[in-house]
Amino acid sequence: MTWLLPDLVLDADGVRRDLAVQVEDGVISAVVPALEAPADALRLTRSALLPGFVNAHSHAFQRDLRGAVERIDPANPDDDFWTWRDEMYAQAGSMTPEKIHDVARRCYRQMRASGATSVGEFHYVHHQPDGTYYDNPNALSEAVCEAAEAEGLRIVMLLVAYERGGKDIPPTPGQRRFCDPTVEAYLERLEAMRVWADDRPLVTVGAAPHSMRAVSPEWLAAISDYTRQHGMPLHIHADEQPREIRESLEWYDLRPVQVIDKAGALDHRTVIVHGTHCDDVELDLLAERKAGVCVCPTTEANLGDGYAPVRRMFERGISVSLGSDSNTILDPIVEARELEAMARRTAGQRNVLVRQGDPGPAGYLLEASWDAGARALGLPMPRIAVGAPADLIALDLDNDEILGVADEHLAAAIMLAGSCRLVTRTWVNGV
Repeated sequence: MTWLLPDLVLDADGVRRDLAVQVEDGVISAVVPALEAPADALRLTRSALLPGFVNAHSHAFQRDLRGAVERIDPANPDDDFWTWRDEMYAQAGSMTPEKIHDVARRCYRQMRASGATSVGEFHYVHHQPDGTYYDNPNALSEAVCEAAEAEGLRIVMLLVAYERGGKDIPPTPGQRRFCDPTVEAYLERLEAMRVWADDRPLVTVGAAPHSMRAVSPEWLAAISDYTRQHGMPLHIHADEQPREIRESLEWYDLRPVQVIDKAGALDHRTVIVHGTHCDDVELDLLAERKAGVCVCPTTEANLGDGYAPVRRMFERGISVSLGSDSNTILDPIVEARELEAMARRTAGQRNVLVRQGDPGPAGYLLEASWDAGARALGLPMPRIAVGAPADLIALDLDNDEILGVADEHLAAAIMLAGSCRLVTRTWVNGV
């Protein structure tokens, strides 16, 4: 049992002062007036206590691409997403269980220090480079989860299904280690992963058909049926690149979100990752099906993808979560701020993503960082309340980024003028 005594707490209920928070067995067991705290309470002097942020989309191994891809190859002067993907495939091809554990651990260590206490790991480096299985077919997935456990980070292993290089296109050599021979083989690995994670308090499992390019509608339908049966989240890349949309129209006479929907895989458990080039028809479909979108602003900018139509998502009530994706930048506050920045650039005005009753966009940005992320990953809502998981962060009220800010403006100052440099302590599952 631990008692925390901060200057103030900040969650979806706003700023509250003079409270003590009791943590027991990984959950918040009491929130009482500060005067009721025991003498040995941990005094978090000049600190704000918040729920930790949720990073809903990560590829941990890509962390080691930093710098290496920020230079022009004379052989490919027109650098874009597709040339970057070639470099990423080369990096993926070098992974061993030991190497992927190492890079994931370094990534998760910085991720937790930045204030993210949960991560959705969209993991697709599965097998040996030629595609043959390891003796343990989930060796790499388990190594990634063990890296998260070693750093005390809550992880939702989004096990990726990969079938092909495109419609009637076999996988390239760089894609072979991502692929399973049949959807039944993939589902066997998914089931084994669920069993393996069952008694690990920081690990849960979801499914992730990689994209409509990488899996057929038949695979999508089978995976969706399995996740529906087991109440699991389903994540899938869609509408990240114009070429993907052109191919989808050529192959199916439908746009990517429509392909997913036609396969029966679009509902309240589904999260579309990126959605950068969704049109209004697709956005209406997402809203109708109550599906979510995970936006990864700093990666989408880095790759030249464009930026998501966040304002149109907001207007439709689509749940928008946040991810660090390639992990070039690990700062949940910066990722969240970019949602409002993209909306402002699009609208040509300020204070765009403002929910009814809110004074400004900070409430929406925190909702994207907390509730939408938790919903996307099937996790409990982040709150400082009895029964909520003790996944918490402390922010330094004496940091110049927020020093001197009044309580009524604190959330806005954190989300629109702050950064992860504010984070001084983290707790995950009470630790």
